[in-house]
Amino acid sequence: MKSTTKAELAGAESASGGVDVVILDDDLDFRNYIEDLLKDEGKYAVRSYAHPDDLFAACEERQPEIVLLDMKMGEFKGEHVLEQLLARYPELCVIVVTGYPSLEDMRATFKMNVFDYLAKPFSLAQLRQVLENAINSFRLGRMAHDRLREKLGHRIKLLRVERDWSLKDLAGATKLSISQISSIERGAHLPSIESLLAICRAFNKKASEVLASIDF
Repeated sequence: MKSTTKAELAGAESASGGVDVVILDDDLDFRNYIEDLLKDEGKYAVRSYAHPDDLFAACEERQPEIVLLDMKMGEFKGEHVLEQLLARYPELCVIVVTGYPSLEDMRATFKMNVFDYLAKPFSLAQLRQVLENAINSFRLGRMAHDRLREKLGHRIKLLRVERDWSLKDLAGATKLSISQISSIERGAHLPSIESLLAICRAFNKKASEVLASIDF
């Protein structure tokens, strides 16, 4: 996955509304309708585009959390846009939207690792549910420090498991308490600088190396 820059993080957190949703659809009325609906929900920051080039430019400026992607856009083929999106952002949550649903198309898009599939016309309740499922599955809408806690904790746990160490083993190597290490690994707390350095020394790694490996 493309590394998230400080500028992108700042942009994402300054966006109004919360979860960052981008819409690509060549139907202006539909774009405006969905954009108004989501903004009225009060929990989404919404951007909408008719041209794939505009979508990709927007993603470069600030990577979205969810993309609502129309699969039938005249000269533009949705599957090609989908391929490019997931090649650049493999962990991006993409929800396919189409007015011409078919079982074959649905199977093909799921094979490409899309999150879900909405067939037009869909109800507001259906849209809400799919978005809520995406937010819960991808754990979206959290602040940067929440993501950092979770990613760093997960990375430390992986390093411990790779060494076949128990929490007690790591506690002994770092002089930290078992409960403190457990809290860090669960993402409940960020380690202090001193604790992080002690953990990194136990694994014979530089702190910069561990931080770079969490793709934050």
